[in-house]
Amino acid sequence: MKTSKELSARRKMRVRAAIARKSGSRPRLSVFRSSQHIYAQVIDDREGRTLAAASTVDKDLREKLKTGANVDAAKEVGRLIAERASKAGVTEVVFDRGSYLFHGRVKALADAAREAGLSF
Repeated sequence: MKTSKELSARRKMRVRAAIARKSGSRPRLSVFRSSQHIYAQVIDDREGRTLAAASTVDKDLREKLKTGANVDAAKEVGRLIAERASKAGVTEVVFDRGSYLFHGRVKALADAAREAGLSF
């Protein structure tokens, strides 16, 4: 029987393969969620570098938020990543949810990023 860690890794690779097929030349908006924080990065896979990043660990968000582990925090990170991506010249991305289901904090981050100007 496979462990939950092995199943999560398989799910993550399956999502990443689908993104690679569909993305074309667009950068990837990758989301990582821990029990206390949420992180987002816009990554250019062709060059292998991060174009923009935001998280609840950032000093300006840490002062504003009560906790980094709720939907409100994810919305703030979504707005911030969209703002930083647009400063870097990125308007279209491919959303990489990793091994997480598209609901809760991950969905809140994606919706806030869309509202703030990123298209995916």
